[in-house]
Amino acid sequence: MNRTFALAPVRRTLTVTAPPARAFEVFTAKIGLWWPKSHHVSAVEPETVVIEPRSGGRWYERAPDGVECDIGKVLAWEPPARLLLAWQLDANFRYQADLVTEVEVRFVAEGDVTRVEFEHRNLARLGEHAEKVRGQISAPAGWPAILDLYVQFAGR
Repeated sequence: MNRTFALAPVRRTLTVTAPPARAFEVFTAKIGLWWPKSHHVSAVEPETVVIEPRSGGRWYERAPDGVECDIGKVLAWEPPARLLLAWQLDANFRYQADLVTEVEVRFVAEGDVTRVEFEHRNLARLGEHAEKVRGQISAPAGWPAILDLYVQFAGR
């Protein structure tokens, strides 16, 4: 049985003690420095995580031996205000080229800080496993933990 249903996105609003350009740069160019090594899709702990700086670029992990595992791709690259990524991982956190959920990150100046608006949406595209995956990525060890590391790193 094929059913269509709505599933609430995972949202989080963060405050980074940096201007938007730095907040954007840390989220993108420096992701390999703050992304937790425990959160990986490859068989081994990655050496780094990379977001290529352009629309159409790749989002991937690189292992110490050079093997790369895709996570998704860059759908929109609009520094320093917005980043839209395709998260192309299935319910087992394995890359699937034909699956796209979206991770949007907006960077909004607010005086001396930046408000970072995070949203992971279109989770219903994960089908029968959508609610389970949403529970995993919204749990304290999921996006909240990952984004807390980002905020700590960006504030240095």
